Amino acid sequence: MLTKSDLMYDLPEELIAQHPPKVRGTCRLMVLNRKDRSFHEEKFSRIREFIKPEDALVINDTRVIRARLSGKRETTGGAVEFLLLQELSPLVWKTMVRPGRQCRTGHVFHFSHSLQATVVEELGKGRAVVKFSSGGNTSELIEKAGTVPIPPYIKRPPDELDSVRYQTVFAENDGAVAAPTAGLHFTPEMLQSIEDTGTSINRLTLHVGPGTFQPLRRELLAENTMEEERYRISAKTLESLRRCRQGGGKIVAAGTTVTRTLESIDINSRNSLAGSTSIFIHPPYRFRNVDVLLTNFHLPGSSLISLVGSFAGLDLIMEAYTEAIESKFMFYSYGDAMLII
Repeated sequence: MLTKSDLMYDLPEELIAQHPPKVRGTCRLMVLNRKDRSFHEEKFSRIREFIKPEDALVINDTRVIRARLSGKRETTGGAVEFLLLQELSPLVWKTMVRPGRQCRTGHVFHFSHSLQATVVEELGKGRAVVKFSSGGNTSELIEKAGTVPIPPYIKRPPDELDSVRYQTVFAENDGAVAAPTAGLHFTPEMLQSIEDTGTSINRLTLHVGPGTFQPLRRELLAENTMEEERYRISAKTLESLRRCRQGGGKIVAAGTTVTRTLESIDINSRNSLAGSTSIFIHPPYRFRNVDVLLTNFHLPGSSLISLVGSFAGLDLIMEAYTEAIESKFMFYSYGDAMLII
């Protein structure tokens, strides 16, 4: 049986991208062909050459919110960090609290812009339901007090560039605490060029949560689980995907979040779908709805490398990662891309 150790590799720290490329869409692209087990380098700007007119490209239009808040506990002045996970009702949020021991019902925390939050329910594992209040427009003040929740492997504070570049150009629906990073590479011009060839561009929404990027906790892959993430996919998108398949085209998933959504639903549904998915994809897994996968290079021992290893074959992925390291590709959220065909 496969274990977490099978997903590990050594990555030089200098290959972890700390900043986005100066110009969006100028990253490198590794094209991995599963049929002949080959991989070669391209420019991402040439990606439309690998997507056919009869294909359907699927993108995730979730928008990253300014979800990280730094403040202090009212009674002790102890530092605390909130990561806003989901708005349950106006001004009431499911929240990750660090340190978790600060999180007790009735505790009050203060943030900048006269914003305060009170814990109304403890959920365990460092999570709580909190209610915000202020002396003004509280929703606006939460946005002002918050920062972009860039991943912890980016060893710098977030800046204003992150508010633009840690967001896809098609981001529309608020709710993610992490970006669907494969989509970060696209520019409006690239998407228009792809559409001009006849390829349909289809949207779904999966609000990316913190669980997507956390290391697996159990050694045996099959024993791991993932946190639920909310998704929505329209009847129009589902109809487009069915037409693609009927016409002999391939469904191209822009990222692991799109893949997890598509593998969680029945594309033959005639109605729009909304719900939550906690699907954890690990080898061996038979993909039902995704034919081509665009993705970034992922953390060792993560659910994401488990997914791409399931899609391409774990041994082939590890060969490709070894080549990527030798060729000094950049890794993780702001890094280079891989297209698995």
